[in-house]
Amino acid sequence: MPNRLAQETSPYLLQHAENPVDWYPWGEEALQAAKDADKPIFLSIGYSACHWCHVMEHESFESPEIAALLNERFIAIKVDREERPDLDQIYMNAVQMLTGHGGWPMSVFLTPETKPFYGGTYWPATSSRGMPGFDQVLNAVSDAWKSRREMAVEQSHKLTAQLQAIGGASAEVPGVPSDIAPRLLQGLQSAFDRRDGGFGGAPKFPQTMNIEWLMRRFQHEGNTDALEMVRHTLTKMAQGGIYDHLGGGFSRYSVDAQWLVPHFEKMLYDNGLLVSNFVEAYRLTGDADYATVIRETCDYILRDMTDERGGFHSSEDADSEGEEGKFYVWSQAEILDILGQDDGAEFCEIYRVTPEGNFEGANILNLAQSIDQHAAALQVDPKELHQRLRVNRDKLLDVRSQRIRPAKDDKILTSWNGLMIAGMAKAGAALGDTRYLGAAEKAANFLLSTLRDENGRLLHGYRHGRVKHQAYLDDYAYLADALLALYESTLRHEWLEKCVELVEEMILHFEDRETGGFYFTADDHEQLITRNKDFYDHSVPSGNGLAACLLAKLGRLLDRDDYLEKATNAVAAAGQVISQSPSAATQALIAHDMLTHPGREIAIVAASQTGELTDLLVALQQKSLLNAVVALKLEDQPQATLDIPWLADKTTGPEGETRIYICENYTCQAPLTVAQFLEL
Repeated sequence: MPNRLAQETSPYLLQHAENPVDWYPWGEEALQAAKDADKPIFLSIGYSACHWCHVMEHESFESPEIAALLNERFIAIKVDREERPDLDQIYMNAVQMLTGHGGWPMSVFLTPETKPFYGGTYWPATSSRGMPGFDQVLNAVSDAWKSRREMAVEQSHKLTAQLQAIGGASAEVPGVPSDIAPRLLQGLQSAFDRRDGGFGGAPKFPQTMNIEWLMRRFQHEGNTDALEMVRHTLTKMAQGGIYDHLGGGFSRYSVDAQWLVPHFEKMLYDNGLLVSNFVEAYRLTGDADYATVIRETCDYILRDMTDERGGFHSSEDADSEGEEGKFYVWSQAEILDILGQDDGAEFCEIYRVTPEGNFEGANILNLAQSIDQHAAALQVDPKELHQRLRVNRDKLLDVRSQRIRPAKDDKILTSWNGLMIAGMAKAGAALGDTRYLGAAEKAANFLLSTLRDENGRLLHGYRHGRVKHQAYLDDYAYLADALLALYESTLRHEWLEKCVELVEEMILHFEDRETGGFYFTADDHEQLITRNKDFYDHSVPSGNGLAACLLAKLGRLLDRDDYLEKATNAVAAAGQVISQSPSAATQALIAHDMLTHPGREIAIVAASQTGELTDLLVALQQKSLLNAVVALKLEDQPQATLDIPWLADKTTGPEGETRIYICENYTCQAPLTVAQFLEL
């Protein structure tokens, strides 16, 4: 018989609906049951694409013996961390305090009052590989609760006090050290892998916030080493196995330092953030290979990860048919059979396919060098080689599409969609591709129209017609940032208005007006054991850091000193984290960069929308606009720009000729014609 999870919408929770464990979803029924039965809570947190979550389910949660232990002695609660990041943040902090590390699946034991007293991550069903068995853990925790409860309760009080201290406190001495930029740059240079790109060793993750920060160092200071670190990292990732050379898109991380063997799960947020990185690198360098990666990644999202209503799905699993990576890998014989001997041999040489393979006897496609470099080595025309490889990749993709796909988590999360909308909008603008801009606008309209409650407040998630959970800080900050990206990509004023509407709501319900920054949950959110305020970047930027960036840019665009002050306060509140570990709060340092390097203001004034103006806007999107703010004034639409004060005194030239005004440090250059601007 299915358990209570059968009524949920989360694919992760539904995966456990047939377990013999008497699972509850998090909610009043479960919490009251723990109090009524005077039992501790076993809280299990994971997500759909998590490989070891599946392993623990198969080994332990499908075991009748372990299920009997859980059902008799605990109230078992299963949580999807992607649906409830508020719970995940709090209890992950607890597990890290208890064990010194964290990860998923996360396993935490709580008092009936939801205070943690013991926890860990994955345990095998029985003792193995130097780890205690989950059966032993359950018996030990149950015994402690029965015979040494006062110690468990005391531990829970201490842990909760610590969680409240780290969750709510801001810096003791707030502010950003004056030497923070050289410190972070030196730290990144020390960690940089000069051979394979990226930072640190295996496992190697995309560090998208650090990549953006380094691009700003190049733009502000002309630091060529900063740009080289960016270029080498992006190029090596795009050539490695972490990138899907047939279908586009990036896997979560590489298990080795060479970007060869990925953990094959594909997450929406990684791809949204990486598209934004590649777009900015493309604008800085004009590298055509980056444009190819942008197109292929966006096409992957549109083809495989887009809901019929326009929103973007969350993730694809690493496993198919019970094997990690099976969907993606090839034997040499398969490729030769599909492509023929000549094309197949060429393809295998370029994509490093061998009879013995590079992953458990099979092959992960990867490049040792660019296609142009291969063309030079083979002494063939690069255009012809690109075209031939494109045709052959499409043939293999067609064959791969007949395989059993990895499972997909098709829920639509407001926050992650915001990251992808921003990336898709920037890609459409930089590449002049209306498909990507249209997809970004459709997704944004879907979220704004559907993920709202009866009071118009933003909601966190959607799946199959059901919306769930109040929105968190990340939802507001990421989506508002996406709307600003849409405005910057189209200069359509409606996106700016919608962005400001969300920002005002974020300030009203999330701001800490006493010590600066923003709480993760709203002021009317469910009462948990602490109200967290997070300044750390993880695989996604911290909500505080992105909110500060958003307010810094809007403050300049709209001439809003109150927004600039809130951005400054949020960065200052992150000062302690920044001082202790700059690379852990890079998004906040990007906001600091925006506040301390205000950049240019570019005003475009035209009589009306014309073909010449369209050409100008297309050319503008080819330029790197980090820290610049851009505004468009159409004299036949005077109401559309009343809230951008610095446009007020800007006019067209003689006979309504379009003019471009570039201002910096409170000083404007002489207005330029379109022809003059295009020559810059």
